[in-house]
Parts: sequence; C-alpha cells; structure tokens
Amino acid sequence: MPTLDFPLDTLRTYRGSATPPADFGAFWDATLDDARQLPLDVVLEPVETGLELVDTFDVAFTGFGGARIKGWLHLPASARGEAARKPLPAVVQYIGYSGGRGLPHQDTLWAQAGWAMLIMDTRGQGYGGLSGDTPDPHPSAGGNAFPGLTTRGIHDPADYYYRRLFIDALRAVEAARSVDVVDASRIVVHGVSQGGGLAIAAASLAARAGIGGIVACLPDVNFLSDFRRALEVATAGPYPEIERFLVRHRELAGTALRTLDYFDVSLLGRWATAPASFSVALRDNVCPPSTVYAAFNNYGEDAPAGATPAKDITEWPFNAHEGGGEHQTARHLRRLRGLRTAG
Repeated sequence: MPTLDFPLDTLRTYRGSATPPADFGAFWDATLDDARQLPLDVVLEPVETGLELVDTFDVAFTGFGGARIKGWLHLPASARGEAARKPLPAVVQYIGYSGGRGLPHQDTLWAQAGWAMLIMDTRGQGYGGLSGDTPDPHPSAGGNAFPGLTTRGIHDPADYYYRRLFIDALRAVEAARSVDVVDASRIVVHGVSQGGGLAIAAASLAARAGIGGIVACLPDVNFLSDFRRALEVATAGPYPEIERFLVRHRELAGTALRTLDYFDVSLLGRWATAPASFSVALRDNVCPPSTVYAAFNNYGEDAPAGATPAKDITEWPFNAHEGGGEHQTARHLRRLRGLRTAG
C-alpha cells in the first residue's frame, strides 16, 4: 500500500502519543457530576414519514448545560401493539463531522433489522452531509477559532466544544434506555468517523459513571483520537483545522494540545467495559490508521479487574476514509443478530 503511516506491524501495537493530564479523571468526574444534576426530560412526538414498516418519533432530551438535543427514534412496525410488550435492543447512532440527523425517513436501517434506533442530532452541526436541527447555545467564552468545530473553545478544556458533545452522546444513551419499548440492558453505540469517536466516548463515560446496559461499541474509522499524531499525518478532514489555527496562533500550541488531550478517545476509551468491534482503513488520510489503532489498542485497558472487554478490529487495506462502507455495515448486522434475538 502507499506509505501513509507506520508499517502495519507497528500499527498493530501502537498506543498513541498522548498521556493523560494529571487531573484527567477529576475533570471528567466533575463533568459527569454536573450532567447528573439536570433532568433528562425525554420527549417523544410521533412523526408521519410515509414508511409502513418503521414508526418514527421526534426525540428531544437534555444534554450538556441544559441544551435540548434533538434526534430520531425509529422502531420496527413489528413492535406495535401487543408485540411492544417485548422490549427491543437499541442502537444509538452518532453522526459524522458536519452532519446532522437529516430527515426522518433517510436512515432507518437498524429499525429495518428489528432494532430500536436512536439517531442523535449533533449540536451546532448539520451544515454538511445531512441537515441538523440542534443549535449549540453555549458559544465559547473567549478566544479565536478556525472555521469548523475542532478549535472552538480550544483555549480551555472546560469550554471546549467536544466536552459538550461527549456529554450529549452519553445522555443519548440514557435517553434510549428510558424509552418503555427499549431493553435498557441491550444498548449498542455506533458511528463512523466523528460518530465512531462519540461511540467510544459514550461507552467510556457510561462505564466511568456506572451507567450500565451498553453491550457493544462499534466505532468505524474513528475520529477524535491521538490528536498529536493526527496533526503530523492527517492531510484532509477536520484535523487540519487545528493545524491551520496554529499557523496563525503559534503561541497557543501548548495550550491547544493540552486541551485536546482531555478529549482524546485513545485515552478516554481506556475506561470502557463494553465489547468493541473497530474498523480501520489503511489508506485513510482523514483519520489515519495510527490514530485509530491508538484508540483500539488502549480501549478497555483501565477497566476494573474482571471487566476488561473483548475487542477486535477489521482492516480495510485498500480503502480511504470510506472504510468498509456497506461491507462493514453488513458485518455489524451479522455480528449482532444473536444479540437482537436474545432476551
């Protein structure tokens, strides 16, 4: 393959370039404590989509700082009436960078496969890909930022954009678990690129907070990992936003890198306890292979004794950021079939 990153043998053991800040655990414990103070307040409103085999609800719940986060809840029509008494396992799906939840009929795949499916809208995004409906009402307190989201609030971890989004992702899990028709003990978190990073963050923060029920984490070609390495090798996508910001704000390099360490899922993922199935594309210049392997190799490493999760990774040697695409989706559907029918 073209030389893009470390040799494959090195990738398979690579654990990243960052170390946790001294107050890493305390920072996230305080953030989780703040989130717990807010009622989740899940509201579901039925939506007419014209789809006969899927029932859809407009979802709203309380995310970071009290912001109302939107989403879609899709349920298979087989869950109607008496059948609804048997709870369904659920997939909580997170969206790639710049995308939003879209229109209610656009993505119902997991509901078609018999799952409850909650798609979390992404605050302040929805300007690329599919449209979004959730504003970010907490603009950064100060400082400049490069267009996009990766440098918004980068001057201070407490003000960084992804602090808000990681808590939203965790609250989406709680929202799914609160729905009557959902089996709260069978929740899967899934996403591609940014969505994959959010899946890791949600699984990890749930473990840290003692929130149970996540039985699988499916991050594909995940973003938000090993920022320091990404700034050396990523040539497209969101990571170069940070590079371009630091071109002009040279004096902020140390501050920016320190902030990013708090949101590096190669560090955060060490707390996870849910089994995980990753994927990586070996010609990916958006989320380079080394950054994905850093997340994979560290995932679950700080889980409590006896709770270290099983994990595997699928390599797509000839693909770029599209990764396994529909082939990876087919793998996930086959892999989780038994989980869906259990219970």
